[in-house]
Amino acid sequence: MPVHRPGPTRRTPSALIGLLAALLTTLLTAAFALSGPASADDDPAVDGGTKAIPHPEDDWAGSQILKHEGGSTTGEPPSDLLATVEGVDVSSHQGNVAWSTLWSSGVKFAYVKATEGTSYTNPYFAQQYNGSYDVGMIRGAYHFALPDNSSGAAQANYFVDHGGGWSKDGKTLPGALDMEYNPYGATCYGKSAAAMVSWIKDFTSTYKERTGRDPVIYTSTSWWKSCTGNSSAFGAVNPLWIPRYGSSVGELPAGWGFHTIWQYTSSGPTVGDHNLFNGAQDRLKALANG
Repeated sequence: MPVHRPGPTRRTPSALIGLLAALLTTLLTAAFALSGPASADDDPAVDGGTKAIPHPEDDWAGSQILKHEGGSTTGEPPSDLLATVEGVDVSSHQGNVAWSTLWSSGVKFAYVKATEGTSYTNPYFAQQYNGSYDVGMIRGAYHFALPDNSSGAAQANYFVDHGGGWSKDGKTLPGALDMEYNPYGATCYGKSAAAMVSWIKDFTSTYKERTGRDPVIYTSTSWWKSCTGNSSAFGAVNPLWIPRYGSSVGELPAGWGFHTIWQYTSSGPTVGDHNLFNGAQDRLKALANG
């Protein structure tokens, strides 16, 4: 009797497709493992703003400046300056603010923290933003930037949607972008100088598209040099709000020939952060009117 020998195994088309899919998955997994984790600049989770913000109530304009740069101040404005207007900036750190007391002391403008990242809004924003307006001050809102949390455009849109907009009413300043030392890690948020400049451009251009105004940029010369390579790309367009706790403004970041606002102390009366506008009251109103 002849011996029956089995022929070659025949695979159905569906079995072949399954085998190829499994092989492709294995190859992709190996490639991803070899490539290592994504950086803050290209991580889609970071761009989506999913990183937690542990203590936004402790982050305000200048909260990191004194820690990193120090400074000496009596809390009193420098006596040799002319044609300046006194202002304050506040956040949830101050809670409900005594605006009538500040107005009576000569404070004429205010900046109020509105947002941070794409998930935090100041719970005292209404009392602070509307309260300063109601006593007669010219006021504006500012955004505490977290460039490793989400894109500049995403944060600009969040800011505008949560109090950072602008209206031509003669009493609303353009929104301000607070760029300072990272309260949660690496000074420059893990970004190269070129990536940081790109992030700031993304924010400022989006804000301009939404409001028609170029935002004010709050930053220190030291941080700007370290984290943007001392970029001169913004000085001709964006007003500068500079913190320096001492007797003079000192050196300005590249691109700016003059400052618009100087945060000269973090230990002023009623609220800590006090500012001087670099000009007379009519120029402050001109800034508000655009």
